[in-house]
Amino acid sequence: MTVLETERLLLREPQLEDLDAFCAMEMDPDVRRFVGGYPRTREEAERRFRNGRRHKTNLPFCSIILKAENSYIGRGGLHPMPGGAVGLGFYLARPYWGRGLATEAARAFVDYGFRELKLPRIVSAVEVGNAASVRVLEKTGFNFLRREAGERRSFDHFELRNS
Repeated sequence: MTVLETERLLLREPQLEDLDAFCAMEMDPDVRRFVGGYPRTREEAERRFRNGRRHKTNLPFCSIILKAENSYIGRGGLHPMPGGAVGLGFYLARPYWGRGLATEAARAFVDYGFRELKLPRIVSAVEVGNAASVRVLEKTGFNFLRREAGERRSFDHFELRNS
């Protein structure tokens, strides 16, 4: 997998050394509030980490490493969506919220998708109420498409076209 780098971040394939920080993030109810709705147990988080995102594509879905601390702070990247679209996803551990790190990572993934993969567009879905993720998408240039109302959870859908 291609390693991406920004001013403050290293975006790379997950490594075993990421496991404890990944599990802590997955077990945090504030982090999981808009990503699945419930915290995972340590066992569930370990299983998810070990299974990873096993899709046979050239789409990067990475550990997000803060270079200054050489520490795992989250995960994100591009992933296949139904209908052949490519989606952007990201989430960070709570201590790293509000520093512009998610926006920095999102921009790196979008740039990679457009420049290297020549994608015509990238989409993203955000659970209604997750204003921080909506702001990351807006700062990255995404446009609102539609709201999908669900019985338990509703999502706003966004897209960014390659110009």
